Amino acid sequence: MALQPLLLHLAFLRLGTTGPLVQGRGFRSQTVAWPSFFDFNWPQEVQETIQIPNNGSAPLLVDVQVFVSNVFNVDILRYTLSSMLLLRLSWLDSRLAWNTSVHPQHAVTLPWDSLWTPGLTIQEALWVDWQDQSPRARVDPDGHVILYLALTTETNCDFELLHFPRDQSDCNLSFYALSNTVLELEFRARAVNEIVSVKREYVVRDLKTQVPPQQLVPCFQVTLRLQNTALKAVIALLVPGEALLLADMCGGLLPLRATERIAYKVTLLLGYLVFHSSLVQALPSSSSCNPLLIYYFTVLLLLLSVSTMETVLLAALPAGGNLSPAPRGEQQDRGDPGPHPAEAPRVKGSRRSWAEAADHIFFLVYVVGVVCSQFFFIGFWMWATCKSDPAPGKAIPHGGQPRL
Repeated sequence: MALQPLLLHLAFLRLGTTGPLVQGRGFRSQTVAWPSFFDFNWPQEVQETIQIPNNGSAPLLVDVQVFVSNVFNVDILRYTLSSMLLLRLSWLDSRLAWNTSVHPQHAVTLPWDSLWTPGLTIQEALWVDWQDQSPRARVDPDGHVILYLALTTETNCDFELLHFPRDQSDCNLSFYALSNTVLELEFRARAVNEIVSVKREYVVRDLKTQVPPQQLVPCFQVTLRLQNTALKAVIALLVPGEALLLADMCGGLLPLRATERIAYKVTLLLGYLVFHSSLVQALPSSSSCNPLLIYYFTVLLLLLSVSTMETVLLAALPAGGNLSPAPRGEQQDRGDPGPHPAEAPRVKGSRRSWAEAADHIFFLVYVVGVVCSQFFFIGFWMWATCKSDPAPGKAIPHGGQPRL
């Protein structure tokens, strides 16, 4: 009968169960399974919900460690990413303490729904999937509780894509305990980067946690800093665009009267139009701070169009001056003797030489303009900044998160 005081104490605490720990898919209530030395036939008391442990005038302090083991499926078109996390929650519940001199057990493990646990909700989550459907908490003799939760989640992220594909963004995971107030519960959080795989397009460069101030409900926030490695985008987007622009400049070296030049220019323009249409679908769009590459490839399209139109117009000038002369009899009837036969080749040659000179000048100006535009874009890329518009939930007077 030495265990009777402890059993009475735990029998009162085991009354009732809490709801799910975190909102998500696949988390359901579990049957209470107490350790073997707690198995006894005891009269059932009135069922009531287990309350948060009382910490006097101060809120209960829950220490949280967030282990980030993987970040994958970064989708900039949907503004989402998936991550695998392990949460270590620990707090003190003096109601679960026992005397080790009487009961020498060093620790016991209890189901999560047999004692009070903080109910967490991830604000940015689209879904949450738990790896362990029935987690168990470790209870030390002094009432110190430790609970591990492993989860995979897909969350929204406001990617900053102005400098795509060398973009860097901060993605937040905000954990809220909606069933408690800041007067009852307080979080102290820290994060640990345990990502061992670097075979990703986006890599995690930094990881930090914070507790936002002046909130109505207890919360803590995990911030992932993601950086794009840019290799895929450079090979798939920048290299083909620069190759087409270089090929267009080389096409200016062909003779103006060569029939292959117009066909060459038109083929390049049509090919770039196909590339540009697929490019628009591959690049993300936003209400503010769109990627600079969208404007860059639009400028390339204008340059190719101007180069093609210049070739067509200047090539048509000599042909327009070579009009078929009217019959000699009609010229005499009209009293117009017409040009001397020896002057016709000279007029035609002068028009051709004028068109070729204009084409040569345009080619030099075009090359200089293309080179200058590349340097201008590089400088603009390095120094340009953009501040996104505030979210409706943070903009005043449209709304805002509840604060004290």
